Amino acid sequence: MDAFWIVFLLIMGSCVGSFLNVVIYRLPRGASIVFPPSHCPSCGRAIKWYDNIPLMSWLVLRGRCRFCKVPISPRYILVEAATAIIIAGLYVCYYILKVRDGAGAPEESWVMFISHTGLLCALLVCSLVDIERWIVPLEVCWFVSILGVLCSGVSAHPWMPKISPQTGAMAVGAAAGLIVALVLVHYGLIQRSFIDATEPPAPEPPRKKKKKEKKHKTTPTTCIAITAQSGVNPRKEILREVLFLAPAFILASGMYVLVTYVPAAAKIWTFLVSNWRFAAHFNGVLAAMFGYLIGGLWIWGARILGTLGFGKEAMGLGDVHILAAVGAVTGWIVPSIAFFVAPFFGLLWAIYLFTRRNQHELPYGPWLAIATLVIMLTYDRLEYLLSPYAQVIQSLVK
Repeated sequence: MDAFWIVFLLIMGSCVGSFLNVVIYRLPRGASIVFPPSHCPSCGRAIKWYDNIPLMSWLVLRGRCRFCKVPISPRYILVEAATAIIIAGLYVCYYILKVRDGAGAPEESWVMFISHTGLLCALLVCSLVDIERWIVPLEVCWFVSILGVLCSGVSAHPWMPKISPQTGAMAVGAAAGLIVALVLVHYGLIQRSFIDATEPPAPEPPRKKKKKEKKHKTTPTTCIAITAQSGVNPRKEILREVLFLAPAFILASGMYVLVTYVPAAAKIWTFLVSNWRFAAHFNGVLAAMFGYLIGGLWIWGARILGTLGFGKEAMGLGDVHILAAVGAVTGWIVPSIAFFVAPFFGLLWAIYLFTRRNQHELPYGPWLAIATLVIMLTYDRLEYLLSPYAQVIQSLVK
């Protein structure tokens, strides 16, 4: 039976990968991912169904368009293959190799499996777009965040770290605070940060090389750190983001006081999280919401402190959404560890970019994705190693 599911997931994964290729190409360019149907970006001719079979069509056409013969990037077949391996490989890791305890049978935890595969596919999309265009497609992060909250509410799987009733109430208050902040931004009562910043002038083009000299390709980066020379004061601008987060902290604190010190509110909240018929599902939603908030807060906090400390824009808001999505799917523990592990994965690559290309910045999304995958697969071992520290932290959130 496992062999059947592996083959099925490999086929389905390659089809999902074909769709991810559309998302990777179109979403950063502001194009619809639905219309028009698949077509050659060079000649614009619609791709026939028999030329759109994942993996096979690229090989049969030898990586070229049937009509204009323009080469098709090998990225397409690589993404399809990678997605197939990710989805089928996660099934093997969870249900055959048993790398994590408590997965149960596939029919018992298929909702959780869908949310985890959805997260890994979203991380693949965000990583490739971040590498190519130095941006993070926020729509992908939002989609997988909603998926994580819904799946956690439906399945109430034990892999989602438990939180205390007070922590759940704080998560509701913080989420409400973010909604309030978004409304205030919409009506102009809170101004977005760095909207008046201008990028530093582009460097002068290199002088022409002699014919005998080798020409080295250079890739300009669009993710340029904003400093005081960009027309704004980064330290003042980052305070706008602190103001944006203020309603979340205020309402989170208010909810904590309400369910802790007001007997009537505490009684109602205890019923919802303990005695209600759907209490287990409600707690799943609360745990996913708390994971979303903690995941985003790690990066956002580092962004705020880094900008205040160094006087230039630190981290990126796209990375905030990536780690928040991780928390919505896996709970608060995985993004908390990934935040500290990701820099080690990116360190060697950062050294390479600095020494070979004199590039001081690198897309951080891929390293958050790699760290998340590693932690998801080694969670049980990490939990054993970090259990003394985790017990102290969990005592604060339970």
